[in-house]
Amino acid sequence: MNSISTQVLIVGGGPVGMTLAALLAKRGVEVLVVEADAAYCSGSRATCVSRRSLEIMGWAGADAAMMDKSLPWSDGRSFYRDQQVLHFQMPADPTQRFAPMVNIQQYYVEEFSHKALLKTLGDARQATSSMASTSADSVVLWNTRLVSLTQNESGASAKLVASDGAEQTIHADWVVACDGGKSTVREQLGLRLEGMQYDGRYVIVDIKQKTKRPTERLAWFDPPSNPGSTILMHRQPDDVWRIDYQLQDGEDPDEAIKPENVLPRVQSHLSMIGENEPWEVIWIAIYNAKCLTLPSYRKNRVFFAGDAAHLVPIFGVRGLNSGFDDAGNLAWKLALVMQGHVEKGAEDKLLDSYSTERVHATHENLRYGAKSTEFMSPPHHGFSLMRQAALRLSTVDSSLSSLINPRQSLPIEYVGSPLNLTEQSGMPAPEAILGKASSSATTHLSQCFGDTFTLLQLEDLDAGSKNNVLKPHPLVRVLTLKKSDAPQVYERYADKGACVLIRPDGYIAARWETAHEVNLDMALAKMGVINE
Repeated sequence: MNSISTQVLIVGGGPVGMTLAALLAKRGVEVLVVEADAAYCSGSRATCVSRRSLEIMGWAGADAAMMDKSLPWSDGRSFYRDQQVLHFQMPADPTQRFAPMVNIQQYYVEEFSHKALLKTLGDARQATSSMASTSADSVVLWNTRLVSLTQNESGASAKLVASDGAEQTIHADWVVACDGGKSTVREQLGLRLEGMQYDGRYVIVDIKQKTKRPTERLAWFDPPSNPGSTILMHRQPDDVWRIDYQLQDGEDPDEAIKPENVLPRVQSHLSMIGENEPWEVIWIAIYNAKCLTLPSYRKNRVFFAGDAAHLVPIFGVRGLNSGFDDAGNLAWKLALVMQGHVEKGAEDKLLDSYSTERVHATHENLRYGAKSTEFMSPPHHGFSLMRQAALRLSTVDSSLSSLINPRQSLPIEYVGSPLNLTEQSGMPAPEAILGKASSSATTHLSQCFGDTFTLLQLEDLDAGSKNNVLKPHPLVRVLTLKKSDAPQVYERYADKGACVLIRPDGYIAARWETAHEVNLDMALAKMGVINE
């Protein structure tokens, strides 16, 4: 049996696992990805990617490909029968680096993250070795399953079996389970998700059809095309519509996904909304909403991320997007530990903060997701009556339409995090244009995140700052800004102090009123991070 070693073994090569691998590789951490499938997934699956997730993919090097292929959107419309009852618009302005949301099939997300990982490894080999032409794709083991996992104080050992029966053992310092809702790693460790799941089921259909409609989130409640059902539609690249429709109580899910039962429903709805171009089905699946999470996302040398850690309802698009946040949160912490930048004895505090912060975020996502699910797919007659009343009233009073707003995904504040150092710590750092203070390659603040801490020094707010300009630090990018050069930074950060320390994942770590108060070594040391 072959045996190899790696620093971090990532089990699962979906979008979260591939993005985490790319983020770690960017920071010089050795990774190995194990994926049971032969290639990227089929079907649209998770389709809506948020602005925050695009920022994280940007840190991995996959944002350009995402923006070239995806369809951006900021609006959504809901209809009761055939009458519009809601038109919502997510916050968007031309100074933002990304749209609030983009639509793209999950297999493209996996592909772009994978290619970003390979490019990072290829660039590293080019810089350090004459063997630059050697393929870097051995970093992903396709068609390979994890069948057993053991841990000790110094690492973990995983037994893998390939589709041809070949076996090998991987010794890793750390393991990250990104292997989905039916996680083998979770099963191996005897862990169970906790929470609830809803009975309502949705058929998911991808069809190929040309359309001239704008890219929006579209929802119909009790439409004439499918009375009693709820239907969602999203445009995707390659002339693909993603359609979700609710099954009625008592419908057999195995029968419901047969093409002869799916096609008439889809055709009825397309005819109702005037989409008359020829179309074909390319993927059918079924789904029911779940609000489930592990109580902790760390078990000794193993971390859990994405659906392996939590299952969040699709309504409000918090599933994949919360998985990206898992990857963005864990990558910098694990990398600092691996690179020896964390004080001996403080590693657990930093690594445990991943679970503390992300479990808190999951509970917030589940709270919002449950509200959306109970409206989209009422769990009992009482909820159905409330939804019917809200929809009927919205047809005559538009001020009540907020009752049916799907509450799209937003970054969550890390309240009570052990890494919060001062007031306003744990808040997502607002995006801002850096203006003349930036290099030609960096125009937005979020482009500074991902690899190092960032310290904003707002010079005009600190009378003594000219005599106390903060010097560069090996783990911190210092940006000293004047209001005339970066007015948007001042607009969005002036209430946070003259100096603001931002974590690599784009969260505020600390704030100070003057540069005289700033001691970067001390601030980082409070998080366990040391300058060496």
